[in-house]
Amino acid sequence: MDFWATATVLFKRWYVTIPAFLLTIAGAFGVYTVAPKTFISSSALVLTLPVTGGSVPSDPKFPNPRTNPLVSFDQGLSMTSSILIQALNTPQTAAKVGAPIGGDVTLKITSGGTNPELMPATPFIVITCEAPSAELAHGIVVKVTELAQKELRARQQQVKAPPTTYVTATIVVPPTEPDEKKGSRMRSAVVTGALAFFMGLFAAFAFESFARHRRARRPVMSKPTRLEPVAANGTRSLAGREG
Repeated sequence: MDFWATATVLFKRWYVTIPAFLLTIAGAFGVYTVAPKTFISSSALVLTLPVTGGSVPSDPKFPNPRTNPLVSFDQGLSMTSSILIQALNTPQTAAKVGAPIGGDVTLKITSGGTNPELMPATPFIVITCEAPSAELAHGIVVKVTELAQKELRARQQQVKAPPTTYVTATIVVPPTEPDEKKGSRMRSAVVTGALAFFMGLFAAFAFESFARHRRARRPVMSKPTRLEPVAANGTRSLAGREG
């Protein structure tokens, strides 16, 4: 069926298509209103070496040269970042900060990329949390940010690294103010609206098909034949034949 035939059916059955259109708008609005809200917050840390470097001089008379931590990035820091990310991404850590696996809170700790194979490529730690409330999302990001710094220090104490060589997790982006994530709610409303629209279209064509079928089955009434008057002797009169 071409466009004009479809438009003709829709206009012809306006008493079906208009309610369907109104139901489409009401359904989409209802889904958008009822759909659960999601708030997102994030923070970012970068691992830096101390100004004296990552090693202790064997001779105290000749200390290590003082360097700028922001220009002393190397593969070692990236590997440390990867180890820390793996340690923070455990189910125990998620449950500890209030984001248990399978709940309505989504916690992601990455190096800033979406490809796990590139995880040890940068010394960054990016923390992102999606939660049904703004307070919960922001609170979890704050907890994980503090936990990352404590975990980094504990790992270095565990391997008995000299305190003067400790790597520091510097906060680059503090926990951001939670922002509502409207994309999922909008997609749900659009899908519901499209489904309701097509259901209304289907109803219009179904009603048109039913009306045609009903007209086709309606019996056709034949015109009544005109009877000629009959004379008393049982023969038809001439006037009746002429009529």
